[in-house]
Amino acid sequence: MLDEIIITETPPLYSGYSRIGAQRSIPITGSRAKRIVHGAINIYTGDLALFITHDWDQYSHRAFLKMVRSQWRGWAIVLFQDRGAPHKAFASQVYAAEIGIEVRWLPRATPELNAMDHLWRHSKAATLANCPIRSIDDSAMAFCEHIIALSPTERLRQAGALSDDFWLAR
Repeated sequence: MLDEIIITETPPLYSGYSRIGAQRSIPITGSRAKRIVHGAINIYTGDLALFITHDWDQYSHRAFLKMVRSQWRGWAIVLFQDRGAPHKAFASQVYAAEIGIEVRWLPRATPELNAMDHLWRHSKAATLANCPIRSIDDSAMAFCEHIIALSPTERLRQAGALSDDFWLAR
């Protein structure tokens, strides 16, 4: 499973606590800086590939595909991904075929089918929510370090791949 997430300098606000009658403040820089975290998870082993870029385009997508192929060298890779423009770009599709990655398209508007989406949600809540951001690069790195620190089994659990209802069960 492959997906991307955008990390911004505006923290996601889920919930927060403050004294009764007092409003909690979260400093926001006003900057529009962002980082894209590309991720792929092996739904059988919990192994992971992560890649941070400034842009999400067909060039960064192909660079990530190259990284995925080198990480799982010798494997027959079937990659499930959404229909994002960089994924659908003709050059990206040709490149995936050239390096031996078979692509399967997830149905439109079905993030619940992508295990990476579930892993992103849990990790974003654990590392970025309700906290002021020091720098965009620190935030992206903290986000990735949190995911890497999880055990492979915990990654699969948070991604929903261990559920009896997982759509791509063994």
